[in-house]
Amino acid sequence: MKILLASSNKHKLNELKNTLKNFEIHTFDEILSPFEIDETGTSFKENAFIKASAVFSALNERQKDEFMVLSDDSGLCVEALNNAPGIYSARFSKEKTDKANNAKLISELKKLGLKESKAHYTACIALVSKDCKLSTHGYLWGKVLDEERGENGFGYDPLFAPKGFTKSLGELESGVKLEISHRTKALNFMRFLLQKKG
Repeated sequence: MKILLASSNKHKLNELKNTLKNFEIHTFDEILSPFEIDETGTSFKENAFIKASAVFSALNERQKDEFMVLSDDSGLCVEALNNAPGIYSARFSKEKTDKANNAKLISELKKLGLKESKAHYTACIALVSKDCKLSTHGYLWGKVLDEERGENGFGYDPLFAPKGFTKSLGELESGVKLEISHRTKALNFMRFLLQKKG
């Protein structure tokens, strides 16, 4: 059975492909014409299943026999901000860009007079096929900073320092990031479930 990724985010696709190397993987736009999916869930798990289910429903019957659809929903939860931005991480600011989202996060910390706060990344991986629905979670613990550091990665990476590291994700090498990633952890759990499933 092949895996169809319900994502067009190139950074996420690279992480997914690097972790699921033993599976035949196809990207969303290889099989279907792109379409908008409203993420109306109230949790990472709900949104991951909304995306995976929407893409699976768009497949024809032959494709539903051929593919499992895998989706990711992930985000940053900051303790001092009552776990915001959470599921709204990608659309935290009006502009919905990495630069604007980071600027808003820094601004929110400064309003509270903070230079840092405990935080964690969450990733939920959802898989939908004809005969099953599976989900797994992965977490990366650390803290957010009040200034961007480094240019590697994407999203809030320049503001997030993982526990046990003095550098931000934006400063760490890609290989190190991939090894400790919340998404990698969730994908490894999913890979285990798929191998057990046979």
